[in-house]
Amino acid sequence: MQTDTPWSTLPARDHLLAGADAAGAPVLDVVVPVYNEEKDLEPCVLRLHDHLARTFPYAFRITVADNASTDRTPEVAQRLARSLPGVRSYRLEEKGRGRALRTVWSHSDAPVLAYMDVDLSTDLNALLPLVAPLISGHSDLAIGSRLARSSRVVRGTKREFISRAYNIILRSSLAARFSDAQCGFKAIRREVAQRLLPMVEDTGWFFDTEMLVLAERAGLRIHEVPVDWVDDPDSTVRIVRTATEDLKGVWRVGRALAVGALPLDRLARPFGDDPRDRGIGGVPGGLARQLVGFCVVGALSTLFYLALYSLFRLGAGPQIANGGALLVSAVANTAANRRLTFGVRGRGGAVRHQAQGLVVFAIGLALTAGSLAALGAASGSPSHGTELAVLIAANLAATVLRFLLFRAWVFPDRDRGGDTARPADAPAHRQDAAPADDTHHELRNVR
Repeated sequence: MQTDTPWSTLPARDHLLAGADAAGAPVLDVVVPVYNEEKDLEPCVLRLHDHLARTFPYAFRITVADNASTDRTPEVAQRLARSLPGVRSYRLEEKGRGRALRTVWSHSDAPVLAYMDVDLSTDLNALLPLVAPLISGHSDLAIGSRLARSSRVVRGTKREFISRAYNIILRSSLAARFSDAQCGFKAIRREVAQRLLPMVEDTGWFFDTEMLVLAERAGLRIHEVPVDWVDDPDSTVRIVRTATEDLKGVWRVGRALAVGALPLDRLARPFGDDPRDRGIGGVPGGLARQLVGFCVVGALSTLFYLALYSLFRLGAGPQIANGGALLVSAVANTAANRRLTFGVRGRGGAVRHQAQGLVVFAIGLALTAGSLAALGAASGSPSHGTELAVLIAANLAATVLRFLLFRAWVFPDRDRGGDTARPADAPAHRQDAAPADDTHHELRNVR
């Protein structure tokens, strides 16, 4: 994944009216990605342009992003760009909705960037509520949701099932909290897009999901708008192929997040926009939240440890089985607590954290080994069930000490604030770099 983004945190969100261009530069750039849509493109753009001209209180632009169409779509797009004010056309020579959005958004000068599908399945009355939180500075991204309780949706049973099943997959595998990743109705602030888009690897339909998952994991605020949505019966989306690619994307992103391969700290926002908040270096995780996370990780680690112990016990004595099971589970436990309980992202300091975790492991090993030795001395040949019961009691005692050592020594607050993904020779602050440019894609502005 590309990660060449600025090191400094994002600036505080400002209300865009304060910096609006008096010359009429667009506040909103709505991108309509298309591929072989010669029939639907013109009615879509005319309807969207009329709606924005009548209802949107700020300057706007509509950008048709034609990604490698082979029919008359480019001609229709150029004609619309010539005849309608505030409409322009981009031509890309490679397919992919994600590629089209990333390319156009990276070159746009509008502070709010949005996109919608050419079929206009989503009611346009939701467009202003979608972008209003971004204009006001309240949120970083906004999405339309067909799964909200107040949404009104007309679509077939098959698409309804696929959408809800996909949502369950995202929640269970990537811990996503947003409700609808696939709705083609989204918006993002430009300064967020400049940092976030280089981290998004997918160039197709999974682009939306990957962008939202990374934004949510980085702590950015995602606003959801209930929408009215009517299914397009003539949609050309290949459901099986798209679903397969999405599942591959879920696996890839989940693996990258699990190993801390993404520098999500570069997307951090100041705590608040009040000047008194600017001096706050970060909001430390509360003790209650850390305890819950530690208990969940600890419970799973204990089950993992007991399974390993039982497996190792088949071919080794109790001490060797205990040591091997503890070592393997300790490495997994430290990695899980590092990311999930104490919120340390990135690879920086990971080796040191594992080394400290092994010291904590040694303490646990001493407690459990001592307990086994005492049990053996007391009863000679205890049963397997008795051994497990003693080990559980010893591990509970070791768990309390492990949490205290993790919180005070291995993952103190100062590490969570400054020991994430920054290499030792990286500067503490850099000026905002230009957005990533897909120079290997041919991009032509054909106004």
